[in-house]
Amino acid sequence: MRKILITGMPGSGKSRLIKEFLKFYSGRVTGILTEEIRENGKRVGFKIRDIQTGREKVLAHINFEGPQVSKYHVDINSLEEVAIPALSREADLYVIDEIGRMELFSEKFEEKVKELLTSKKDVLATLHRNYVDKYKNFGEVIILEKKYWDKVFKKVLEAFLGRK
Repeated sequence: MRKILITGMPGSGKSRLIKEFLKFYSGRVTGILTEEIRENGKRVGFKIRDIQTGREKVLAHINFEGPQVSKYHVDINSLEEVAIPALSREADLYVIDEIGRMELFSEKFEEKVKELLTSKKDVLATLHRNYVDKYKNFGEVIILEKKYWDKVFKKVLEAFLGRK
């Protein structure tokens, strides 16, 4: 089974790569997507969305209480309410966008991620660059740079679509 972890600088297109990939993948997919929340053109937080059900909750916001990453405060309960069920369903592919500091405040989330990464299941994830050393032995880590986006996208497509 394939385990691909996409990492790179902010703005390199990690989440975009996942979303574009999902347009081509025809198997059963479950997992989570993380998206920005913007107000008046400024990022004020992030939401987490269940790929299968569309259920979403605010993961982190500048106006929340809780553990802090930069100016954002993380709602661990919301993360677990969306991510744990999404990553617990049976599927052909598990998508995790993202494995990063905000998400890793949750021990339950981290346990679920490690369970999937050590399983015989296909996993496609984005990985915050600060966690490469911690997760590099769980799968193939691909560093994404904007200028090589198309090349990396093609590699991910071939890795999963060429194995059906």
